[in-house]
Amino acid sequence: MSDIYSRIARARKDKGLTQQELADKLNVSFQAVSSWETGKYLPDTWNLIELAKVLDVSISSLVEDKENYSFKTKKNIYNIEHMETFVRTSAKAYKLKNTLKAIDFAIKAHKDQKRKNSDIPYIYHPLSLACHILAFNIIDDAIIAACLLHDVIEDCGIKKEELPVDDETKELVVLMSHEKDTPETRDEIMSKYFKGLSKNPKAALIKCVDRCNNLTTMSWGLSRKRIYRYIVDTEKYVLPLLEKTVKKEMEYNNAAWLLSYHIESMLDIYKRLM
Repeated sequence: MSDIYSRIARARKDKGLTQQELADKLNVSFQAVSSWETGKYLPDTWNLIELAKVLDVSISSLVEDKENYSFKTKKNIYNIEHMETFVRTSAKAYKLKNTLKAIDFAIKAHKDQKRKNSDIPYIYHPLSLACHILAFNIIDDAIIAACLLHDVIEDCGIKKEELPVDDETKELVVLMSHEKDTPETRDEIMSKYFKGLSKNPKAALIKCVDRCNNLTTMSWGLSRKRIYRYIVDTEKYVLPLLEKTVKKEMEYNNAAWLLSYHIESMLDIYKRLM
């Protein structure tokens, strides 16, 4: 069992902050943070609230005397090289011309990019989407190629005309891309974005696989505030997209069932842990 002093110190270290860095974020002195962690003083209510926000933990995790469980977690489950080989081999076997062009283009476009708050190459994400589609036994060249390219317009500054694929695939990539939003324009932009996706079952499927994959990594890549927003957005936009568009396509029924199960399960887990 541990006390509040050691829990504050552990949460700070888990966040990768020094005592001085934490003090700067809280607008308090270094000595104040040091005294909290040595047990000389307790933080007052206001500082405790701010501590929880900055350290991205719940207040209860700091003040409640609970057993400390430590687990080794994974940031990536599959090997990037194996996923790339699987996609290339499948593309050659099924003669998926767009996919073969897309995989090289995506690897080059995302070169040196990393997944949020990690050292994992960004290409891990689009490769995961492509592998999931193949695992669903959906052998569709445009869908798999668009999975590989779905972030290149939004994140790499690539224009539609530069994509090395056919018009159908280009359209899917465009539908998967949305303009930058602000707090004031977010609802309008997101509503327009998902309305466009809902009109194309293939794009809707890709978006649902994309969200499912992102949900699995948001616990280490996003702040509590962003996690909350992601949960809300998933229920508001993604689940209706899955129910009203993807599930209506007979060929996507098995994929839709699995996606629904995994997305709903992850949302429930996150809600309980929030």
